[in-house]
Amino acid sequence: MVAFHFPPLAASSGIQRALSLVKYLPQYGWEPLVLTAKPFAYERTSPDLLPEIPASTLVQRAFALDTARHLTLFGRYLASMARPDRWVSWYWSAVLAGIRLIRKVRPAAIWSTYPIATAHLIGAKLHQWTGLPWIADFRDPMAQEGYPEDKKTWRAFKRIEEQAAAAAARLVFTTASACQTYMRRYPQVAPEKFVVIENGYDEDAFARVERKLAARTPLQPGRLTLLHSGIVYPSERDPTVLFQVLARLRTRGVITPATFCLRFRAPVHENLLWSLARQTGTTDLMEVLPPLPYDEALAEMMRADGLLVLQASNCNEQIPAKFYEYLRARRPIIGLTDPDGDTGRAMREAQVTHIAKLEDADAVEGTLLDFLSALSADRLALPPEKVVRQAARSLRVGVLARMLDELTAGETP
Repeated sequence: MVAFHFPPLAASSGIQRALSLVKYLPQYGWEPLVLTAKPFAYERTSPDLLPEIPASTLVQRAFALDTARHLTLFGRYLASMARPDRWVSWYWSAVLAGIRLIRKVRPAAIWSTYPIATAHLIGAKLHQWTGLPWIADFRDPMAQEGYPEDKKTWRAFKRIEEQAAAAAARLVFTTASACQTYMRRYPQVAPEKFVVIENGYDEDAFARVERKLAARTPLQPGRLTLLHSGIVYPSERDPTVLFQVLARLRTRGVITPATFCLRFRAPVHENLLWSLARQTGTTDLMEVLPPLPYDEALAEMMRADGLLVLQASNCNEQIPAKFYEYLRARRPIIGLTDPDGDTGRAMREAQVTHIAKLEDADAVEGTLLDFLSALSADRLALPPEKVVRQAARSLRVGVLARMLDELTAGETP
């Protein structure tokens, strides 16, 4: 497993994808070996998820630098030193460490995962040198229209895509739309090589948190708290319209600082949020709070009055990994996302009824008004238990395990 996102990295819930494989693959007869980066490369670390790594798991950490933090001179660095990403220095050390690991342990397959594109470069090289079947876990699309903005980085992403399309045994995506896009983009690749493995939630983690929670007391009794847990991207989750709507509702007296709070937990782009709040006069309706250890973040979701999903139309082929944790948190969900996108589809399938396009102020206002009214009256139905159970990561891992069985002719690794 070539995965940059791995404990002790403190990041978004995307880290759970690799961690869940480490935890649950042994149940299906596969033993994962992890090739990741030394903690020095991470912007922020936390030890809270380290105990989740099984003691039997072999974890090899290779040297890596963050170009933006470690290779900057007078506040600047060469753009070529950050292509395809800021951790490209990880490449050769990881390849050499991977070769040593393969010679020593003789694994049966290679799996690499985006969004750190260098991981796919490493996976491709290890496949080239060893001939082991390679699974390229894209998660979300890489080279998109207008993203990355830098043309040379875009071309680097495109080359990595093409390399994976030509050499990987399987190309894995988290949504059906992303998978279909790549099937159209690379029609020469056999359809059976494209696979969807959605994100999910870790049932063990939620069960552990539930045992600790004496009761699901509200975060702020008497004050409805709408929680957005995780990164707020300036483009892909642009909350500008939401703040404009909050200003409207405040002017009309529908919400006040005493009755309503929009809480952002670990949004990363705090300056954007405070700027929007100041522009709209809504600073006292908002809280921006720092990251929490994973279990505490889950507990906060389980105690919030409502959970907020933000996803712009330029990400219609993606579903925030956090959405699946929201499902398991068993609290009412409102989605400000394109109803026709994959996030909107997933929400409708979970019988979430409050969905409005993030860029449509009138739709957001009407949906938020109805959501808050229903929330106050305690008349919001939660997603069916069957839908929630189907999103458990342990089941998603089973899809990968069957794929590995197929690629290795059913042989035990």
